[in-house]
Amino acid sequence: MFLKNSRYAAQPTVTSWGPRSDGSITVVKLRLLPDTAGDPTAVRAHDQLDAMSETLYASDATRYWHIADANTELEAAELTRTTGRVIDVPSS
Repeated sequence: MFLKNSRYAAQPTVTSWGPRSDGSITVVKLRLLPDTAGDPTAVRAHDQLDAMSETLYASDATRYWHIADANTELEAAELTRTTGRVIDVPSS
């Protein structure tokens, strides 16, 4: 269902009642965020998490979620919306 490097790849699923014709729906269980240390980094104008991870993690833009996990923002795009905001960026 997910790419193998997705943060949800190994996450268990739950099947429950839903709007499908057979009455069931399968969803991914909520994932507890790991305690992830990061280096405080000021957001620059036009920063994006995927571009930051491309630079930081050996050309792997799909690892943007490592940055998202190190912070408590519910919407990942909010992390880079405000220039000058300090976010935690893990070294690996």
